[in-house]
Amino acid sequence: MTNDPTGRALQLLALLQTHQFWPGVELAQRLSVSGRTLRRDVDRLRELGYPVDATPGVAGGYRLGAGAHMPPLLLDDEEAVAIAVGLRAAAGASVEGIEDTSLRALAKLEQVLPDRLRRRVKAVHGNVTPLRWSGPGPTVDSEALALTAQACRDREQLRFEYRRRDGEENRRLVEPHQLVSAGRRWYLVAWDVRRDAWRTFRMDRLSQPALAGVRFPERTLPATDAAAFVAESLSAMPSSYEAGLVARGPADAVREAARWFDPRVEATGERTCRVGLRAESLGMLVLAVAVVAAAFEIELEASDEIAAAVGELAVRLGSAGAPVSA
Repeated sequence: MTNDPTGRALQLLALLQTHQFWPGVELAQRLSVSGRTLRRDVDRLRELGYPVDATPGVAGGYRLGAGAHMPPLLLDDEEAVAIAVGLRAAAGASVEGIEDTSLRALAKLEQVLPDRLRRRVKAVHGNVTPLRWSGPGPTVDSEALALTAQACRDREQLRFEYRRRDGEENRRLVEPHQLVSAGRRWYLVAWDVRRDAWRTFRMDRLSQPALAGVRFPERTLPATDAAAFVAESLSAMPSSYEAGLVARGPADAVREAARWFDPRVEATGERTCRVGLRAESLGMLVLAVAVVAAAFEIELEASDEIAAAVGELAVRLGSAGAPVSA
């Protein structure tokens, strides 16, 4: 262990950041110092702005507390790379205002990264391109997202205005359970106090959230986890366009081919299955049918409008494959 007070304080800070609580005796042993020296090093961190809380007594110890401002963090190599990559990904997220914030934080981090880590980060950034399925979609207010996450963590009731699918707006009081991120969409799973039932809320339709100041006991979610509950809720919602297919292929293979469209696949034989497809737009549904048809023979069961759109796409694709005359 170094005798340099600054180096020793940095090592102490690194240890405090790895656990919520360190017994004083164990911390002194890790640093190979006496209890008196440990207390001096803790005081040195406090002078630098790090809020170190102390618990007195034989079983006492130390933990980093919440302060009035954000002190510098000590990160190891893997943590620094993970944060840099995560900030780059967040810059393309659907959370309102987080793009500029993420880029500012990334610029500060990359400025102090050692060359070896900067090269690793640039290698990831330069060789990974996010797939954009559509144009700009609805965004989520970052402050609303943070407040909702806080309510989930603290099990505190939350009030907010909510706009339903049909456009009707009303005030909700809920016991928030967990947030679920699904692509560019964010969902809140919560117990609706006034409706006495579990509900899923789209965060981009939620506004004016406020903590209600009432704590609640944890409830048992009627699903394996919040993500599964959201998936079940979405599958139960009516869609603007639906189509059925009989596909000549193993159910697992068909499900894998159409996985981006959340298909409902039911095996009817070793090499046949029924497929249910849903979408909010006619074009997206036709695309889903085309993806399955590109890999398997199908029989389409759909409305005249959907059948006509699929037929038109088939004609266009057939024309695209014809030789161009001179």
